Parts: sequence; structure tokens; C-alpha cells
Amino acid sequence: MLRHLLPEFAMRPTRLAILFITVLATLGVMTPASAATDLYCGITWGSQPKAHHGQGEGPGAEWIDDVRAGRHACFDRLVVDLGWSAPGFDAYDVRYVPRVTEDGSGRVVPLRGDADLQIVLPVNPYDSRGRVHYAPPNRSELVDVSGFRTFRQIAWTSASWGEITLGLGTRGRLPFRVFVLSGPAGGQQRVVIDVAHRW
Repeated sequence: MLRHLLPEFAMRPTRLAILFITVLATLGVMTPASAATDLYCGITWGSQPKAHHGQGEGPGAEWIDDVRAGRHACFDRLVVDLGWSAPGFDAYDVRYVPRVTEDGSGRVVPLRGDADLQIVLPVNPYDSRGRVHYAPPNRSELVDVSGFRTFRQIAWTSASWGEITLGLGTRGRLPFRVFVLSGPAGGQQRVVIDVAHRW
């Protein structure tokens, strides 16, 4: 009786192998497309340092006017308004660090959240006459980010002639991007940092 059944069983592995290969081939074609659609909001920024040193020598912006933050569907946004900047200003260094520290003293600036973004901009804290254009009432809380999904705290870390440093505490080490926007008719420029709500 087993001998009569043997040819039937002998055929099954071949049919199964063909079916298996067909399924694998189909998955091989479909997987990249489905993986692309799995990206959160299409975000591909990553969490590696973003730095651009711009063109020319010395500070690229004369002073800082304001620091703002906003909530968006897929990310939280930090905006640094520049009072004056050279045409084509696009200099910044933004990166996750173990801890944000003050320049000079090295004192750790405590930030809420599970990850710290250090934001360094070649911007003077004062204008050419030594006047302060941006003097936050609370250097540890530049913007109220209560209720934000990703941001936990924004702090003024340190400033020297030609450079300022801000600290941004986030919920975790999440993807981020940095870019510079110009105002209407090439006016006031803004440095923008977006941090995604999740991977």
C-alpha cells in the first residue's frame, strides 16, 4: 500500500517547492514598497548630527530676535528668528549629546527628557552697539512646551561673541532635521529644527 502512495508523496515536494519559490519571489518584489509605506509620515531624517558651516568667515548673523516652538502633525518645531543675517546664511551644528554643557565653565545644563539636542549657531548675542535684542525672562524655559509630544524643555545654554548655544530636551533620541528659511522678499531668516514624534 505504501508503494502505491509513494509517487503521490514524491510529487508533493516539487509542487511545494514551486509554490514556496513563487511566494518568496512575490515577497521580494513587494517588500521594498511596503517598507517605504511603513515610514512614519514619510520621515527619513535620522538622528545623526546635522552641521553646515556656511560660507565666509566670522559670524553669519548679527543677532537673535526670538525663539519659538510649535506643534505639527508629525513633529515638534523649534524656530530661531535672526535679527539680521548675511545673504544665504545657512550655518548651524545640531546634534544629540550625552549632556549639554555651558561653554567655558563646562557646567552641565540639566534638561528634561530622555535625550539632549545641542544647537550651536554662529549668531551674536548682541548687535554692533552691544545691545541685547533677545533677553528671555527665564533662560531655562525659553518656550512653554507643555503639551508637546516630543519637546520637553528649551534652554539658553551659553553665548559668546559670534556664537550661541541652546539646549533642547526631547522625549527620546528621535529623527530630526535642520534648515534655514528666509522671510518675505529675502528678509529675516529663521533656523528651523524639526524633531519627529516617533520613528
